[in-house]
Amino acid sequence: MKFEEILQTSNFKLQTYKKEINIKPANNSRDNRRDMGPRMNTKIFAKSVQVIGADGANMGVMPTTAALQLAGDAEMDLVEINATAVPPIVKIMDYGKFKYDQKKKASEAKKHQKATELKEVWMKPFIEENDLAVKMKKVMEFLADGNKVKISAMTKGSKLVLARGRDAVPELFDRVVALLTDKAILETKSKPTERTKSIIVAPK
Repeated sequence: MKFEEILQTSNFKLQTYKKEINIKPANNSRDNRRDMGPRMNTKIFAKSVQVIGADGANMGVMPTTAALQLAGDAEMDLVEINATAVPPIVKIMDYGKFKYDQKKKASEAKKHQKATELKEVWMKPFIEENDLAVKMKKVMEFLADGNKVKISAMTKGSKLVLARGRDAVPELFDRVVALLTDKAILETKSKPTERTKSIIVAPK
């Protein structure tokens, strides 16, 4: 083979190889657009769209250019809310305000979201009224914070409980539940076989 023929063959292979590389999609930003939010305004490529107005009214199908004009006249954005529909569904909205409101709501929800805890308050079966008022104030504080409260009776070594019989503890719990009628509900109570007698109340 002559030198010129070898050179031509090499150039042809080199050009073909370069061409194959060039047609490979590099980093197509449109593949990642879902990570960047919905298509908006001039990024909407469909020729026609189903338009939802800023007030939520269905404005029908129209050319995308007409929808963009409507959004522009209202000084708002045209946002694609359903890209898989045919034609795609778009909405006229203030997207910046929409995102701000969403972020604010999420922040408020997180602020008010607390993990429910089980608090415990111990009481003597024959507790005095003043002491009961102090204990109940603490129970109500726990309930107000959204927590459940376990109210346990202090019976270990109590000669008075043994002398007055087994009704002492149920009577105590009845008093507590009656005082919490508007604030809480009785959720569970200890089984007769359990050594520690208690009830659990939850916020209404």
